[in-house]
Amino acid sequence: MTIEEAQKQVDNWIETYGVRYFSELTNMAILTEEVGELARIISRKYGEQSFKESDKNKDLGDEMADVLWVLICMANQTGVDLTQAFKKNMEKKTFRDSERHKLNPKL
Repeated sequence: MTIEEAQKQVDNWIETYGVRYFSELTNMAILTEEVGELARIISRKYGEQSFKESDKNKDLGDEMADVLWVLICMANQTGVDLTQAFKKNMEKKTFRDSERHKLNPKL
């Protein structure tokens, strides 16, 4: 699935099942909440925190997909073409960081 297809699929889902998009501010709050849930799993799986019983069956991929879902919703409702935005962002990073990481003695 391409990013464009994902944006269309989310838009179709919203039209079919979701009634309408939540406001941009609500979606920003939801995105923050979803990133927090992802961070919770990462900190327990890869960090020093221990799992709570309620977190033991959480799926990392599902949590990442929740973040992606809300990000796509925000892109759709604000008119952002994520394919083009991502291409432009990759070009920026490639130009800016073409030697930066290779020359970093910490890596």
